[in-house]
Amino acid sequence: MRAAITTLLALACLTFSACGSKPAATTTPQLDLDAKFRKLVEGGITLIGRSTNSRSDKIDSEERYIISSASKLEGDTWLLTAKIKYDGHEVPIPLPVHIRWAGDDTPVICVTNAGIPGIGSYTARVLLYGDQYAGTWSSSKGDYGGQLFGKIVRGVP
Repeated sequence: MRAAITTLLALACLTFSACGSKPAATTTPQLDLDAKFRKLVEGGITLIGRSTNSRSDKIDSEERYIISSASKLEGDTWLLTAKIKYDGHEVPIPLPVHIRWAGDDTPVICVTNAGIPGIGSYTARVLLYGDQYAGTWSSSKGDYGGQLFGKIVRGVP
């Protein structure tokens, strides 16, 4: 029995080694991550894409989210100045968000139950990578949501 357990442990170690186990990744210091995010959004960016809505099970028409500026507040909280089109009107919104990181190269915009005056409260997770974005969104009531995706364009139209 002892030999069988020893053999199993040895096989497990060999399998783990053969699967390319890597030492723990070093993390990029927060100041470097902050600088990467600042560089990404400096001069503004426009997210141009589409979203889905679980209420209708279809892909909606083109959407644009304009992030004209970003300033670091405290910890992982940033204040984004964004313009969102809603019901045919472009609405400027100062929006506090959390910027979290998937690895050292992918910022994720996180809002949880964020109230947008005149529109509602929403939760979203949107990752930005290269020249693309993708994420999920839901109403804070939890009665509908969907996905969003598209391209990141430098500058503000």
